[in-house]
Amino acid sequence: MSGRSVFRRGRLALVAALALAAGALGLWTGLGEQSTAQAAAGVPTPDHVIIAVMENHAYSQVVGSSSAPYINSLAKGGANLTQSYAETHPSQPNYMAMFSGSTQGITSDACYTPGFSSAPNLASQLIAAGKSWGSYNETLPSQGSTTCNSGDYARKHNPWFGFSNVPTSSAKTFSQFPSDFTQLPQVSYVVPNLCSDMHDCSVATGDTWLKNNLGAYATWAKTHNSLLVVTFDEDNSLSGNRIPTVFYGQQVTPGATSSTRYNHYDLLRTLEDMHGLGYAGNAASGKDITGIWTS
Repeated sequence: MSGRSVFRRGRLALVAALALAAGALGLWTGLGEQSTAQAAAGVPTPDHVIIAVMENHAYSQVVGSSSAPYINSLAKGGANLTQSYAETHPSQPNYMAMFSGSTQGITSDACYTPGFSSAPNLASQLIAAGKSWGSYNETLPSQGSTTCNSGDYARKHNPWFGFSNVPTSSAKTFSQFPSDFTQLPQVSYVVPNLCSDMHDCSVATGDTWLKNNLGAYATWAKTHNSLLVVTFDEDNSLSGNRIPTVFYGQQVTPGATSSTRYNHYDLLRTLEDMHGLGYAGNAASGKDITGIWTS
């Protein structure tokens, strides 16, 4: 065999090996194509994201308030969105909006039939993309329970139960929240109960709950490429639905602020773009939250 033939065969073998390696990493998608699993430009891809949702307080009731020292410490050590807004009133349609890009025709807090919608949503998109999803719901009677109300638990704050394409088993009790944070899903929601989320109890009560229950995760996130988002479903109906929203984690610029107007649809779009997903509902016409990341 000539030296040229040996060289050619060796070169072809090298190309094949590189293609195989790239495919194993999810990077080989064919000539002229890009992987749909990559994050959109301008947003990072955290290893873990937790979205914690609090209740019924305006931006001015929380940010800068002495009753919320922990949330304000997250804002100072992370990023504060000063013009963050909910979509409507009351609570339930806002949860549907932030989870699926649409209120899904919900206009009240009344109990709906579980699994009434098959519309795309954050969980169904993550599952379809082979990524992990879960929710941790304080005072949920049991994992996957579709009970509407039980003590301080209210299903109106847990939109995943409205979708037939989200396994009810992915809704866990908060007692199942792992102490080993590497065991968390890639994206998860944490929903406190009616007292802990400031709905029925004080700002100070909710702030302390966040510190006691998510403070360790927030500290861990700073050094483990992870992210905590604290937001609210709606304001107190007195401030144009302007709500607090804070980002905290390793890829968040400490002390960053953004005066860009954002809403729940923009938050959903940002989470989708972090994981290379499509867009659910109004997230398609939303915008990514930018200008707060370290790179």
